[in-house]
Amino acid sequence: MKDFSNRFQDLPDYILKITKEIWEDRGLATLHHYYAQDIPMRFPSGLVIGNAGVIDGTLATLAEVPDRQLLGEDVIWSESADEPGRYLSSHRIVTTGTHTGHGAFGPPTGKRFEIRVIADCAAKADTIDDEWLIRDVGGIARQLGWDVTDYARHQIVSEGGPEACQRPFHPAHDVAGPYLGRGNDNEWGARLAHILTQMMDKDFSLIRREYDRAVRTEHWGARGGWSYDFVETDWMRLRSSFPTAKFEVHHVIGREDPGLPRRAAVRWSLTGKHSGHGYFGAPTGAEVHIMGNTHAEWGEWGLRREFTLLDEVAIWKQILLQTGAL
Repeated sequence: MKDFSNRFQDLPDYILKITKEIWEDRGLATLHHYYAQDIPMRFPSGLVIGNAGVIDGTLATLAEVPDRQLLGEDVIWSESADEPGRYLSSHRIVTTGTHTGHGAFGPPTGKRFEIRVIADCAAKADTIDDEWLIRDVGGIARQLGWDVTDYARHQIVSEGGPEACQRPFHPAHDVAGPYLGRGNDNEWGARLAHILTQMMDKDFSLIRREYDRAVRTEHWGARGGWSYDFVETDWMRLRSSFPTAKFEVHHVIGREDPGLPRRAAVRWSLTGKHSGHGYFGAPTGAEVHIMGNTHAEWGEWGLRREFTLLDEVAIWKQILLQTGAL
């Protein structure tokens, strides 16, 4: 890869190796090299600028969960058509750990958790300089014994109350980063973007046309299920909560690599009012922005594995801050 260290064979090798080096090998100081000094990082919980915040946040997480592991499940990537040598990796991670320290989730519970994370990272010349990351915070909260809504309330209080707490990410807060790509034009990325768009247009019948009957689905909240019923119900309940929200596709990658299934990664969002019944209780009219990311794999009989992440806690936080139901 142009301008990358020769110890990395390709982009997936780079992403997997530096993730292990930072987290499991405790190389926090390497973030000064691997993360640009002024990197914009977009989490559902808010916008963070600069690698200093990344270093401090990593340290705090390791203090709370010292045995945390980040297992790279897949890296779906593309090179920028307009800027050779600049890449976007959509890295799906299984992260596990034991809550043995004080921190964001309160006093140690001794409980273990297992969730997924999807991190979209733009990289050039050994350095990540733009990022969009979704962690299944609701999945952690549930496994540590929290009700997800109560944990969102806890966040607001522990961060100083409604006036002082960190605001969840909204496009109005965003800043321009160096990565301007939209992905690639591979057919499998286009197919996943079409599936998501049709579901958000409330055509849920396409699930039985496009998905394998034995599909395994892994969704936010550390939940999963087999076949059509789980995937249909989950997507319908999400859309029903925000029936008039605007759906947008922001980045699309499709890949066909030797030894791997045909697969795709799509980063998307929903922005609009909480105006319907569904996963988030009775409609409140709150204006909500949802960051979403979906990975998919295809087999002989259709889409056979689907992974979608969003951050329920960030959604509840937006609802609670606007309704005052604290």
